[in-house]
Amino acid sequence: MPTLAALVTVYHRIVPEELSAALESLAAQTRRAEEIVIVEDGPVGPELRAVIDGFVDKHGEARTVVLARNQGAGPASAAGMATIDAELVARLDADDIAAPTRFERQLDWFAAHPDTDVLGTALAEFTADPAEVVAVRSLPERHAEIARYAKINSPVNNPSVMLRREAVERAGGYRAVHHMEDYDLYARLLSTGARFHNLPEPLTYFRTSPAQFQRRTGKGMFAAERQMQRNLVSYGLVSRPRAVLNLVVRTAYRLLPTGLLTAAYARLFHR
Repeated sequence: MPTLAALVTVYHRIVPEELSAALESLAAQTRRAEEIVIVEDGPVGPELRAVIDGFVDKHGEARTVVLARNQGAGPASAAGMATIDAELVARLDADDIAAPTRFERQLDWFAAHPDTDVLGTALAEFTADPAEVVAVRSLPERHAEIARYAKINSPVNNPSVMLRREAVERAGGYRAVHHMEDYDLYARLLSTGARFHNLPEPLTYFRTSPAQFQRRTGKGMFAAERQMQRNLVSYGLVSRPRAVLNLVVRTAYRLLPTGLLTAAYARLFHR
């Protein structure tokens, strides 16, 4: 059985109760990780500090990586990965929840499909109570479909992903690509020959709110989109004309009024 680490990055805006729920879901796995690595991306404040310290004191497999200043999701993820020796690394966002059987199901897949490097799952979306799922967000399942989809959008639900650490290292690890750290990593993994799969089961509970659409349309998104398209060209995933088309389409999507954006999101991702 391969060794497994769980990696969570935290910064000061995370709600303490939501972080607590996320961490406890890792401790409640039917197949627990050998270690849980919590990266503090800059000072987190007394309430989050209490949650983190309480969890680490309670669970011997948990430890922290502390960054002196906030650096963003990419550098924080890279800092955590640099301390991990496990063969597989499971990600979870600090405000989401892993279903109890998530790690067990993903490890079963890796055991049966040893050529897999990246394994995601569908997401069960909720607003306040994970028992009240409002929708399921799914992405293409098979590698060929995932590789095609990656030409226009990130092909894995990042809070659900389990990664082979050596494949991540071969691809150059997480980088500081503003708003696009995960998409950029998956694109480089594909370009280096990594094999992908997405399980159709919603094994991660994803917290939704109107703020998720505000983040998608906020300041700096156009520059981030433009840089991501340049990256896709440099990795050999798309041509320059396709990158321009992607930029136009993705920017137009983000500029939709909130009501239309919500409807488009549901049409594209929900089942």
